[in-house]
Amino acid sequence: MTKDVQTKENPLGYEKISVLLKRFAIPSIVAMLVSSLYNIVDQIFIGWGVGPIGNGATNVAFPFTTICLALSLTIGVGAAARFSLELGRGNKKEAAYSIGVSTVAGAAAGFLCLAVFEAFAHPMLTAFGATETIMPYALDYVRVTALGMPFLVTTNTVSNLIHADGSPRYSMLCMVVGAVINTILDPIFIFVFDMGIGGAAWATVISQIISFFVTVYYLKKFKCVLVTAECFKPGMKRTLHTMSLGLSNGLNQAAVCLVQIVMNNSLTYYGALSPYGTDIPLSAVGVVMKVNSIIMSVFIGIQQGTRPIMGYNYGAKQYHRVKETYKLGIIVDTIFAGCGFILFQFFPQYVLLLFGKGDPLYTEFGILFMRIFLSTVIINGIQFLSANFFSSIGKPIKGIMLSLSRQCLFIIPLILILPRLWNLGLYGIMLAGPIADIMAVALSIIFVVIEFRKMDRLAREGK
Repeated sequence: MTKDVQTKENPLGYEKISVLLKRFAIPSIVAMLVSSLYNIVDQIFIGWGVGPIGNGATNVAFPFTTICLALSLTIGVGAAARFSLELGRGNKKEAAYSIGVSTVAGAAAGFLCLAVFEAFAHPMLTAFGATETIMPYALDYVRVTALGMPFLVTTNTVSNLIHADGSPRYSMLCMVVGAVINTILDPIFIFVFDMGIGGAAWATVISQIISFFVTVYYLKKFKCVLVTAECFKPGMKRTLHTMSLGLSNGLNQAAVCLVQIVMNNSLTYYGALSPYGTDIPLSAVGVVMKVNSIIMSVFIGIQQGTRPIMGYNYGAKQYHRVKETYKLGIIVDTIFAGCGFILFQFFPQYVLLLFGKGDPLYTEFGILFMRIFLSTVIINGIQFLSANFFSSIGKPIKGIMLSLSRQCLFIIPLILILPRLWNLGLYGIMLAGPIADIMAVALSIIFVVIEFRKMDRLAREGK
């Protein structure tokens, strides 16, 4: 089959970009929003059933989930990117190996997380910033949720391939089913059975198991490639190369985890020197960051929507369609982020109230942190989509550099330095967010402009 015929047969190569983005992005956005509800719903019910101390426990426990998501993105996004690139090149047999990578490597990573988390929960929580008051609640939560990690990681890795296979609605279903079950079980376990924070954890695990079975059922339904037993023996070299394409996304999530750890410990240290104490900053910031994860999930959903379009068309050397997809993705990102900006700046007190009532100092700190730390959320989508852009076109190193820029290059040093300047304390931590956002977006724009010019040159030369 020639490249021209291949392109004409696949809608990714000729369908209007706005139509494709709507088809692929909307289910992805819904899936990611629903997925983020796992933690949001837990926070809401824990906030009302356990209190702010419960929110603090889930905050220091959240890096465990972040670590799993980092592995999921490295494997799943890499597999999906290679799947789309190989389809664009007309190589279906090679594309099929991506399914094996997502399934086998995803399951292995999940069981590794389970073993490590169960063995080292206490020292890890201590490193993540848990105080003596919060530690018992956090341990109860982590030791249960760790049981669901193999199911969580495998579901996330395989769902990326389902999406790339042209079934974004089924990919969405994999997430929606679990979130609905979690939402139903949370109040039953917490309030009816009086299981407290452990009830929220068990609700999460059960919902993850159900999502897992819905996801793996699709393995016999792939449309673009023929799935055989050979697909599940991809080999180490192919697996590592595939994962390299998702490394930027995975490292970005790992960097988020590192930021959480540094921030939690900084909040505890500087909180002890302020009227807020150690527990209020941890609890309030946990709520704020979970709310912000809703906007981040939209960004990730749009990334997933643009990935097969950009990957396929770059492989098919239709560079103008790659650029058009990126630009449209930025516009959609900004629209959603603008809604978040309005919510965070003008209605923060109502957002906090969803997660239970705290004392006046808790509310005061939560509102202040939300308004300052998230003041530049409207431009965050540029950095997210730019890192994904480079991964989608098979240039993971640049994607990695952009993914790590905000977290490691900018925000962590700022969190460590700013509180010490002029005795800013907690205010320095708050200011680190918007300053890091501006610097990361500026770097992303420079990288993308340079790459666009390279694609223009390749198009002129017919390469």
